[in-house]
Amino acid sequence: MVKRALYRAALQTLAEDRKLIFISGPRQCGKTTFARSLADAYANTLYFNWDSITDKKKFTANPLFFQELNRTDKTPPLIMLDEIHKYSRWKNYLKGVYDEFADAYQFVITGSGRLDLSKRGGDALTGRYVSMNLFPFTLSELCSKRRRLDAFRADLLHDWDLNPAKETGALWERLSAYGGFPEPFVKNDASFWRRWSETFAQQIVREDIRTLTEIKDLDTLELLVSMLPSKVGSPFSVNNIAAALQVSFDTVKSWIKLLEDFYVSFSIGTWTPKIPRSILKERKLYLYNYPEVSDASLRFENMAALELYRAVTLWNDLGWGRFSLHYLKNKEKEEVDFLLAEERTPFLIIEAKMNDESPSKSLLHFQKVLDIPAVQLTRRDNIRKIIRTGGNDTLVVSAHRWLSSLP
Repeated sequence: MVKRALYRAALQTLAEDRKLIFISGPRQCGKTTFARSLADAYANTLYFNWDSITDKKKFTANPLFFQELNRTDKTPPLIMLDEIHKYSRWKNYLKGVYDEFADAYQFVITGSGRLDLSKRGGDALTGRYVSMNLFPFTLSELCSKRRRLDAFRADLLHDWDLNPAKETGALWERLSAYGGFPEPFVKNDASFWRRWSETFAQQIVREDIRTLTEIKDLDTLELLVSMLPSKVGSPFSVNNIAAALQVSFDTVKSWIKLLEDFYVSFSIGTWTPKIPRSILKERKLYLYNYPEVSDASLRFENMAALELYRAVTLWNDLGWGRFSLHYLKNKEKEEVDFLLAEERTPFLIIEAKMNDESPSKSLLHFQKVLDIPAVQLTRRDNIRKIIRTGGNDTLVVSAHRWLSSLP
């Protein structure tokens, strides 16, 4: 079993704040397994699942049921509350629990979808919680050695070669075939992945979204989900999708936001400062379950996108800075896949070119405009080139090598 050491270390850091810890993430990404694995670090633990009839009866009889825990010592217990956001007054409940018991217990709350999306009333939890996003497996999580963020920021193009190439290459190919969701990744079987994937999105729409929203037209929402793999890596036109589905622009826009809230997809916007004739509003969309993307080059780009998005999200969750992920595009149709920024200052641009070993013209153009280092990722093995381009260098490198040690 993968120990998920990357997230265990992150949670230990967040636990120092003595607040409620919200763990959000896609359905079936391992949130419950991860939460329950934390028990080995605590002498006293209790797991509660709102979907369990037995647990729900216990809650109804005594909402402060965790006080009945039979402790082995006097250390603060870990109380894991799974899917509690399905309770209509969950925000009020957690507010009261935190205000009375924050010093005596460590509460970890898990659930599919973003745990702040419910609009069913309740007092604000502002100042009482911290959030952590749990992703499906990514290459850098699965590898044993990762760079420290300060070392990564100090030298973006060197000192990244920490893990065995044979190991990182095999992991990358396995992720490409089966994705990072734990069950199909561990099974490592194409037939199982197809069966699993067939029901994955349907369960999100028919169970999670139906339970927590008031959407009635689930059939059309499922049609939208089925269209997403063909939209990966390209600017997403809400107007075109609305016309195809015969629904309004606002409906499609709200559904796309909802699918991001439930971790079906994520999107990145353009970077506009200092970019002449930049495209302003278009966003590019990517999937968490990227093996659904049939085009190999777009799947490769999606994999790189998820690695970078995971990194930026975790850095922000831990309070290491205010990082963001973007892409570059101008009206001359010059485009670079990714830009990393901190505090609205860009520090690296990245292009994913599946088979190219020479820096793309667009990459070199935007590098000159922004005056920052650049990386071009390729799927080809044993590629490692440093190319001097004006005052900055461009690294052309096998994707699984550079991404494997991402902080």
